[in-house]
Amino acid sequence: MTALVVIPARGGSKGIPRKNLLEVGGKPLIAWTIAQALEARTDEPDLIVAVSTEDAEIAEVAAAHGARVIERPAELATDTAPTEPTVLHAMDVVEGEGIELSAVLLLQATSPVRQRDTIARALAQFRADGVDSLVGVVPESPFFWRLPESRELSARAAYDVDARPRRQELRPEQMHYFENGSLYVTAPHIYRERGNRIGGKVGLFVLDEVEGVDIDTLADVAAAESMLTRLGWRTS
Repeated sequence: MTALVVIPARGGSKGIPRKNLLEVGGKPLIAWTIAQALEARTDEPDLIVAVSTEDAEIAEVAAAHGARVIERPAELATDTAPTEPTVLHAMDVVEGEGIELSAVLLLQATSPVRQRDTIARALAQFRADGVDSLVGVVPESPFFWRLPESRELSARAAYDVDARPRRQELRPEQMHYFENGSLYVTAPHIYRERGNRIGGKVGLFVLDEVEGVDIDTLADVAAAESMLTRLGWRTS
């Protein structure tokens, strides 16, 4: 059976206008996620890599970089439209061609930093672990605090301050894991039954810390370029 990668890419963006086409390391931002998904075809030759967009320029760029383009209906491309209906629409298009899907990967173009084998490893873990959804996460230390509800109360730590471990001694189960939106792998029936990318038995796919870069502001571009170079992606 076939796995489907869906990369949502609207033409509108409130923070950075035309963000999906922003130049990062000499390429349009969206091109990095397309390239990383196509890299997974070494292990997943039947992988379908699709960009869902309502924007003609993004569609042209996506096709030029090797992705299939799925035309997104206008009502799924508004500022308030959730992502899941866009994925379901892409699934409808592909399954309407008689293709049976074994997994659906949601990749956010605004998280352009991934190792070359990240997507292939995520798919392999999804299948090996027998989960219904796999969430990409970045590890963080457990040294978090909560503000008090009033000035008379003490701030609260999310860890035992009397038994504070050294960071290098932390075990995986003591860490916190931040869902950074970069990657999700989901069984098709979860989207159909729940209308959600997460459901059923959930697993975590632990990304490297350098893969946690997200493009929210122009200041994030330099960090992304640095990390892409560090991971061996060719930038200009």
